[in-house]
Amino acid sequence: MLIFDLRAIGNRLLAIRKRAGLTQAEVAEAAGLSDRTYADIERGSVNMRTETVLKICNVLHVTPDAIMTVDNTAPAKRQEELIVKLNACSPKNRETALNLLDVYLQSLE
Repeated sequence: MLIFDLRAIGNRLLAIRKRAGLTQAEVAEAAGLSDRTYADIERGSVNMRTETVLKICNVLHVTPDAIMTVDNTAPAKRQEELIVKLNACSPKNRETALNLLDVYLQSLE
C-alpha cells in the first residue's frame, strides 16, 4: 500500500540514511539537492518530485517501494510477536499487560 504521509516517508528516509551511515549533507550532495531541501524532505515538510525520489533512492541504494509503500502483513506479524511475548509472561504480568491494553483500547473509542 502506498504511503501518502510525507512525515512517514521522511522517517523512513531518516532510518535508511542512518543505517547507511550517511549524513543529511552527504545524501543531499550525492542527490544534487541543497542540505536544506533534503532536511525538509526528511522532516516531511515538502513534497518530492518523482525525479527527486529516484535520485535519493539511488544514493541510499533502495527502491522507491522501500520508502513509499508499507507491507500490510507487518501489523499481523507484530501482533503474533506480542502474543508470543505475552504468553511467556507470568500469569500476574500477563493480566497486567492485558489490563493496560484494555484501558488503552477503551481510550481510543
